[in-house]
Amino acid sequence: MHLMRLPILLLALFGAAQLNAAAARQPNIVYFIIDELGYYELSHMGHPEMRTPNIDRLAKEGTRFTQCLAGSSVCAPTRCSLLTGKHAGHMTVRNNGGYDPLLPGEETIGTVLKRAGYAVGGFGKWGNGGRGTSGVPEKHGFDVFFGYYDQVHAHTFFPRYLVRNSQEVALAGNTGDPRNGKTFSQYLIVEEGKKFIRANRDRPFLAYMCWTPPHGVWGMPKDDPSWALYKDKPWSDDAKMYAAMVNMIDRQVGEVRALLQELGVADNTFILFTGDNGGHEYFADAQHPRGFFGPNVNPKTGVDFRGGKSNLYEGGLRVSAIAHWPGHVAAGRVTDHLSYFPDFMPTFAELAGTTPPRDTDGISFVPELLGEKAAGRRQEQHRYLYWEITKHTAVRMGNWKAVRVGADAAWELYDLAKDISEKNNVAAQKPDILAQMKAFAAEAHRPMPAGVIYDRATLDKDRWYMGTAEATAAVKKKKK
Repeated sequence: MHLMRLPILLLALFGAAQLNAAAARQPNIVYFIIDELGYYELSHMGHPEMRTPNIDRLAKEGTRFTQCLAGSSVCAPTRCSLLTGKHAGHMTVRNNGGYDPLLPGEETIGTVLKRAGYAVGGFGKWGNGGRGTSGVPEKHGFDVFFGYYDQVHAHTFFPRYLVRNSQEVALAGNTGDPRNGKTFSQYLIVEEGKKFIRANRDRPFLAYMCWTPPHGVWGMPKDDPSWALYKDKPWSDDAKMYAAMVNMIDRQVGEVRALLQELGVADNTFILFTGDNGGHEYFADAQHPRGFFGPNVNPKTGVDFRGGKSNLYEGGLRVSAIAHWPGHVAAGRVTDHLSYFPDFMPTFAELAGTTPPRDTDGISFVPELLGEKAAGRRQEQHRYLYWEITKHTAVRMGNWKAVRVGADAAWELYDLAKDISEKNNVAAQKPDILAQMKAFAAEAHRPMPAGVIYDRATLDKDRWYMGTAEATAAVKKKKK
């Protein structure tokens, strides 16, 4: 009798072991970072014109963060912050050149996850080292990167070529016209990302979907279904194109999620979706003084975030953020946990079962994602958060925020718990708090290190891709 039961018992034990192994497997990570998408430019945020059903579903099935802040207020440095886990006071890329490189051997999310056994791929806009520099992604942990290395090159969706691991990939039928051509870059970038996911379905992977729309010189195929939604609107062509690109991104997020489901890996995939910095107030007019689509204005209440892209008020830093992982991240939850882009590296590292570099400024928010019981510890909070760009500086301590808009400007102080629009400067009334914030700013800042340029000619080719004939001629003359 016992002998007859033995095979059944062994089968049950084997099945349990398989389940335990599957549960312990490192999760895949898919990170969508959408270039210049505004906080309120999504339909689940109440926007009356934007149609984003797939992103809405992601939020409904995951957790939405109301206080996720970018690493900077423009493209290149905000990506440096998330890639390296450092704040702007000591990260390498602090300006928006778009080709400025990471240091040789500098740690990134790519190198950290690669050491943990992950396949690492990036698809879209890099912006942390042009070709011919020390900052190219394949030197920083990425097995493959396909798209644009230089962000000026990324300003067109119809380039003559894209780049894969520093090698040019010609795009058929494109003449250099930034708005028109036969090969639309975003379609290729999405397909390359999906190929990467398919190829690595049997091992843990990071798919860094750093997509460029809706930022850039707007143009897309007129047979795209997203264009059909907006082409008859009584708006400017650029406004119609912008809205169509937001809808297209939503559709492509849905395509990636469908692929994860098809491959049977959706339940073991952690998805993070964010903008890259605060929204740009495009197409402003008398009726729409904060931009035609009001990226920083709550469409339900009219309450706004001050400023926008390129400054350090809330409108320049606050981004949409959604986390999703079935069975691990709570569905339909909204959290006001305060986080910013340096936190992504330690969070991804903890999910992968590894550790980030010691010089990261980030704090893992895994306890906030999974619950403190599942994480085995309480959620740690920042003493302060820090930003700088050109001569602008900002510091956040809890609900207090200090901003200085120039090296010689007076510091401003705001209580965001009472004044989310940063209209009431209380610096004079709260000198002790302001003194603490200024001390944090002095502690945070270090001289900016510089990466290395090895091949100026290749760098300039991408750098001046969208330049004028006069600018290109000047570069050639300088080389001589």
